[in-house]
Amino acid sequence: MRTRNISLLLLVALAALDRSHGGNHSSRAKRELLVRSKRKWVLATIELTEEEPGPYPRIITQMTNDKREDDHEFRIRGMGVDEEPLGVFSIDKNTGFVSVHRSVDREEHDLYHIRFEVLDRITHERIDRELAFDVEIQDINDNAPIFSPRHIEADVKENTPAGDLEVGFKVTDADLENSPNSKFDISLTSQKPKVPKFGLKHTNGQSVRLTFEGCFDYNKMKKYEVILTAKDHGTPPLSSTAVVTLNIVDSNTHPPTFKKNQYRADVLESTIKRDVLRLSVEDKDTPNTPGWRARYFFITGNEEENYQLETDPETNEGILSVVKAKDYEKTTLAHLQIGVENEEPLFVCKGKSSGAVTPPPPQTVSVAITVIDVNDPPQFDKDLVKLYVKEEEEPEKLLFTPKARDPESDNFRYVLIEDPAHWMTVDEETGQIKSTQKMDRESPFVDKDSVYKVTIGAVDDGKPPATGTCTVLIHMADINDNTPKVVNKSAVMCGNKVNKVTVPVKDTDHHPYGGPFTFSLGGDDDAKSLKQRWKLDPASGEEVGLVSLKPLPYGNYFVPLVIHDQQGMSGPDTLEVIVCDCGEADVCPGKVPISIGFSAAAIGLVFAGLLLFLLLLLIITCQCGRKAFSHIPIEPDGGNQTLINYNQEAGGAACEALPMHLLNSKNGAAQTDGLKKDTRKIYHPDSAVDNSVKRYNPSGLGMGWSTLPGQGRRDTVGSFGGQDVYSTWMTKGSNSNREGYLRHQQSLSVLSSQQITNHIQRKLQTIEGNHNEPIKDAMDRPREFADEGRSIGCQSLDQLSLINLGDDLEFLNNLGPTFNKLGNICHQAIQDVNVQM
Repeated sequence: MRTRNISLLLLVALAALDRSHGGNHSSRAKRELLVRSKRKWVLATIELTEEEPGPYPRIITQMTNDKREDDHEFRIRGMGVDEEPLGVFSIDKNTGFVSVHRSVDREEHDLYHIRFEVLDRITHERIDRELAFDVEIQDINDNAPIFSPRHIEADVKENTPAGDLEVGFKVTDADLENSPNSKFDISLTSQKPKVPKFGLKHTNGQSVRLTFEGCFDYNKMKKYEVILTAKDHGTPPLSSTAVVTLNIVDSNTHPPTFKKNQYRADVLESTIKRDVLRLSVEDKDTPNTPGWRARYFFITGNEEENYQLETDPETNEGILSVVKAKDYEKTTLAHLQIGVENEEPLFVCKGKSSGAVTPPPPQTVSVAITVIDVNDPPQFDKDLVKLYVKEEEEPEKLLFTPKARDPESDNFRYVLIEDPAHWMTVDEETGQIKSTQKMDRESPFVDKDSVYKVTIGAVDDGKPPATGTCTVLIHMADINDNTPKVVNKSAVMCGNKVNKVTVPVKDTDHHPYGGPFTFSLGGDDDAKSLKQRWKLDPASGEEVGLVSLKPLPYGNYFVPLVIHDQQGMSGPDTLEVIVCDCGEADVCPGKVPISIGFSAAAIGLVFAGLLLFLLLLLIITCQCGRKAFSHIPIEPDGGNQTLINYNQEAGGAACEALPMHLLNSKNGAAQTDGLKKDTRKIYHPDSAVDNSVKRYNPSGLGMGWSTLPGQGRRDTVGSFGGQDVYSTWMTKGSNSNREGYLRHQQSLSVLSSQQITNHIQRKLQTIEGNHNEPIKDAMDRPREFADEGRSIGCQSLDQLSLINLGDDLEFLNNLGPTFNKLGNICHQAIQDVNVQM
């Protein structure tokens, strides 16, 4: 680099000397020569070593110009200046010294191309053509060879043969290619353990593969660690390492061995049984691996395939089962030779042997099977019998007589095991199979191939009894015993669109007793009108087409049909044709599937109806339990206010008793509740009230009637048993009764029109009784009531709450025409009559 700098300085000096001695002409000629030679030229290549320690900034060269001696400045541009990487190089615009400001890395940029310009100091215009120079970075050994990857962990099977392993590395060095700094050597530094011996194999200049000699032994060592080193040729040399970890995976290197040399087992004759015997083995390989799992197989003794071998996946035991029954009369003792091996082939290490290695044969064991005699079932000559009969044949026909034999006994009987339609019977002694009723091929118990299955058995008298079976397949030949019918009994004809309907026809009989069919209109009584209205088109085939000859009113029409099969058998049938306006659809509105649902309004109406029903029920219940009226706010009559003791009554109607008399008390009592105020003072006249039964005597009573303006009326009763009776009725709804020392004041509210009607009727009867007229009706006579025992408990009607009604009597205006008429009559009678009794 120093030589190149001296050459550049000499060139600049020669140019300055020529300018001072040669004059302007020679200088101008030189410039023209340079311009003509190339438009842009490179002054020189400057070498710079990477990673120099400094100090920085450091001058690496100087730029000069011979155009002008002064009034100019220098400028550089390019990589390391105003292009990435920025700030590496700079130039003093006055002196032209080029400086580097930090160390550079050749592995990032090995060459910097920089452009050089000379500008007018005032106008900043270029006064000479653009020049350029390169800065080349010299390499040093600052990069060690690198393994990729730095660490490898791999699984290697124990039975892997000696040679190459699937473990490789790639090594690279970032220093200058093909230089000592980038050339390297790879070596195996160490391995643990030492056996087997590992090595390296170069696949190309930068890649290596791991090799080994010998065999792995999982039981001795399960993990290996190998260290590799890569070292370059630089000064000083650099190196790096890589680590290989090999995990040995167990393989089948140990054969399974039986724990016993011989096994014995007992099996019952003619018996299929699983898990008759279990065979145990030992294996030193890792459990639950293919090299440990055992596979058992028969060598000899199972030529008839009576036995089966399976492996228990949990215990690795061999399970011997009987899959085909053995006959004691043929075999009493069976000898089996059984071998065992692993699922994975056995691996034998070759070692230093050059020839092929043969693995040892599988281990075997002998098994003795003793067959125990049992009661054998009778055997039929044929286990499967096929019979061919015609359907609908007369019953009691002999169909089949089986033959069975029992090698141990001649005493056995025949039974019927399977007869789903109950068409058969079996003779217990001979086994004859007879039909008990006609057999129908179209029965659901007959399969699609017209076969009816019957199973019979032969049961011997052994202990326990044994049964042999025989299956009888009865193939039924078809006869023409069914008439054709339309598949759908009704069809829809959209009168606004078409005039024809087509309905398929089906005959359950097989060919040649089925279709194609021929059709005709039936109805002998109305054949003429049918033919005027309907036509069959087509009149033969697998489906019938019914055509209306004229427009029909919407409605339902029943069309009788006669359908003939191929053999001429016919049957009547009726097709219902629904003629309607389908609109845009193909279904009558009435035939559209109905979807039942309730809207919110419908649900509300249902609940409202229920509430109304409950309200009516509540009103009826309340009216049944309410107290009868003892006072009504109408013009008073002259009724008798006498207290009468009728003793006790038992068993009366619970809610219909209307207590019109006052309670008895010798000393008097006062009673008050929250709804009405009832003050009673009761006095017992000697001759009026007695504990014994009395009769009502209207004689000796006198009643006077008077009207008080604005107050109502005042009634005076002459006498009753020596006591005066005064009765005063007020129009405001209060009633004051005076009888001797008795005064009863009561305020009530009227509840219902029915109670008012009952009250008026009682008053009318009282008026009639006070007229001194003869009593014509026995029901009007006073009655004696004997003591009928203690009355049942009934809630007092006085306890009913009437506070919500008050004294509002407006409801009397809406009691109906029946009551109004009766009330007018009674009101008129009360005003006009004044009776003395």
